[in-house]
Amino acid sequence: MIRNSILTALLSLVLAVAVFADKPAYLLYNAEGEQVSYSEFLEMASAHEIILFGELHNSAIAHWLQLELIRDLHQVDGSKELVVGMEMFERDQQTLIDEYFAGLISRDRFEDEARLWNNYRTDYRPVLEFAKENDLQLAATNIPRRYASAVYGRGLAVLDELSAEAKSWVAPLPIEVDTDLPGYRDIHEAAHGHGGDNLIYSQAVKDATMAHSILEFMDVDKQFVHLNGSYHSNNREGIVWYLRHYESEASIFTINTITAEDPESADPEELKAADITIVVHERMTTTF
Repeated sequence: MIRNSILTALLSLVLAVAVFADKPAYLLYNAEGEQVSYSEFLEMASAHEIILFGELHNSAIAHWLQLELIRDLHQVDGSKELVVGMEMFERDQQTLIDEYFAGLISRDRFEDEARLWNNYRTDYRPVLEFAKENDLQLAATNIPRRYASAVYGRGLAVLDELSAEAKSWVAPLPIEVDTDLPGYRDIHEAAHGHGGDNLIYSQAVKDATMAHSILEFMDVDKQFVHLNGSYHSNNREGIVWYLRHYESEASIFTINTITAEDPESADPEELKAADITIVVHERMTTTF
């Protein structure tokens, strides 16, 4: 009787695993449309100096995988110092992050003053706290949003009016912008022309500043994982374009996140936007 009960329990477990395997929460694909395992994904990422993890900002799966990848990269390659950068923090917040990591201010004080995104506590705090607990550098990479807003309203020339300190939080001026890049044209078309080229410029100054910030932290003994919206690195435009514009020869690995009704039947064209695409079931829980 006991033996039969054990066999029944084991059969139930096998069936449960089989059912789960038939309805994956997410799958990983390379740019050729081939499914890859997480271990293969980790091996690919490990071989590059700069990893741009493009997320959907409300994807619980993407945020979990970001933390898992950072944890595993930290353990896999002890020969390189891992640095984590985040679009979600602006460059003028770096001092605040450094003070918190050094124990000079409390977590409550840090979070009160840091202009956090609304989903910080669920989606980004685990990454920041892992970096703090493991003595990893965490880089605030984005342009202060007030300056991106000023560019949207008044154009690139407004950056010339900033103080020397304010300019230190922005990519070196003048910032060159290729308004014909497909990603920027898509933004322009989606807005039906509203904002004119200033809309493109306001996006480009973010990309340029994030690329410049990454390079400020890079050297031969470092590996950099950067968290950003997918649109900042898809099709090797945005941040990638500026990394190459600044003549970086670092190897770059890009990750994209999309949703699909059936992750096993992802659109092959969408999979070409990055080296690895995370395809999340469209009904997966989101964080906002």
